[in-house]
Amino acid sequence: MSEVKRSGFNIKGIFGWLKKRIMPLSGLIFAIAVIATVSILYVYNRDLFEDLKGYGYGGVFVISVILNATIIIPVSNMAIISSMGAVLPSPLLVGLAGGIGAGIGEMTAYLAGRSGRSLLSKNNIYNRVESWVKRWGWIAVFILSVFPFVFDVVGIIAGAMRMPAWRFFLACWAGRTISYIVVAYLGSVIFPWMG
Repeated sequence: MSEVKRSGFNIKGIFGWLKKRIMPLSGLIFAIAVIATVSILYVYNRDLFEDLKGYGYGGVFVISVILNATIIIPVSNMAIISSMGAVLPSPLLVGLAGGIGAGIGEMTAYLAGRSGRSLLSKNNIYNRVESWVKRWGWIAVFILSVFPFVFDVVGIIAGAMRMPAWRFFLACWAGRTISYIVVAYLGSVIFPWMG
């Protein structure tokens, strides 16, 4: 063993280096792979979301995972949740299925931030959101997930700040579930009234 140490070969050092370099990079690679896969699916099958609606609440879940996993797809998840609330029998179940899907989908932004790479330019919005997450932690994640307009930034910041993944997921899931239930109920009232 002393021969190994004298030659400069340190197994603990190698594992430490791998943990610091490879593990965070794997989160970024996973997030990029999910975004690329979803984008390719959307480009080659634009009817994917319409097809998934035929699967009921399971379709709501899958659509929510996909739309929250990336910001590249130019489709409003709120519009889809609203229309599904009007089409399916239970807006509550639409909101619950969409909320759990959103929590899972938003983990891509979290993992990208967890990689430690600078993915966003630090502008006024980024700095403001970062200060909220630093100050309020999971409560900021919860509140901002109810109003999801800049939420990918929140996921990246929470990951970069090393917020525990389970805490981020639960806060995101709870906030999105509340907003999706409200949107699904609004859709169940507004769409039939318009028709």
